[in-house]
Amino acid sequence: MSDRVLASDRITLTGLRARGRHGVLPEERVLGQEFVVDLVLHLDLRTAATTDDLTTTVSYAEVAETVHALVAGEPLDLIETLAGRIGARLLADHLRLTSAEVTVHKPAAPIAVPFGDVAVTVVSRRDEPVVIALGANLLDPAAALARAVRRLRRVRGLHVTGCSGLYETAPVGGVEQPDYLNAVVVGRTTLSAYTLLAELHRLEAAQGRDRSREQRWGARIVDLDLIAYGEVVSDDPVLTLPHPRAHERAFVLVPWAQADPTAVLRTPVGPRPVAELAAEVGAVDPRTGAGAGIRPGPPWPRRRREGRSVDDAARCPEAEPC
Repeated sequence: MSDRVLASDRITLTGLRARGRHGVLPEERVLGQEFVVDLVLHLDLRTAATTDDLTTTVSYAEVAETVHALVAGEPLDLIETLAGRIGARLLADHLRLTSAEVTVHKPAAPIAVPFGDVAVTVVSRRDEPVVIALGANLLDPAAALARAVRRLRRVRGLHVTGCSGLYETAPVGGVEQPDYLNAVVVGRTTLSAYTLLAELHRLEAAQGRDRSREQRWGARIVDLDLIAYGEVVSDDPVLTLPHPRAHERAFVLVPWAQADPTAVLRTPVGPRPVAELAAEVGAVDPRTGAGAGIRPGPPWPRRRREGRSVDDAARCPEAEPC
């Protein structure tokens, strides 16, 4: 297969020291002792290595302060638990991380025989549910979306678990253009949010989209938007999560509700079932203010396989052959 290889770049931070009260013995909870933490953080550093842009990596100082606060904070019985909490917190705070390998040393552990060190290593990895919206209204939109879905299935670190059918929707933004075909793909990913976004942009470019030259709200050869990434909330202009307008867009909500009827979206007024939002927003045509603003589209395009025609109308397009 032509899957892209996941980044093996890493940041290593060793010897972080802090006094904590972790342990099961009463004296450990009262007197405390010194703990030492080593970190190996995995992320894609290709952009940072070529641009010298601070925003494309993580702050070592912030990481160190987080670790120090957790070690010095709430006492725990097990350093295994402490290592797991450190890893989970770092993944939650830094969307560029793919995984965090945390080693907690307890050099003064209450062991009755001579020893050099006790250390526990826990690796925290991402496994996030994701929602990706697809749209196109130039050339052959149905073929473009089917091709995009097949290629999404080939992205290493992304597992597509389902997708909607195709829907026809009116364009928004006031620019005169053809109606769109839209769909939604749901899945899980071990990629960081930023790496997944970069993969979506790569797949757009592979079909001829040039983001630097297109008109805002204008027509699209293909458009792949990251709508939601786990429970992450981000106000980064490069990657705002959940998508700030998803709760009001029928062309996202209606196919999303079909792809995952149990989905919930965090909105400005709190979490809402996507199916309820779809029923509310999908009942209004943005062009006329009445009627349905979204309607079922054509079936997924038929493909030729081993000399016979295969109808993909009832299911998500499969991965392209290797």
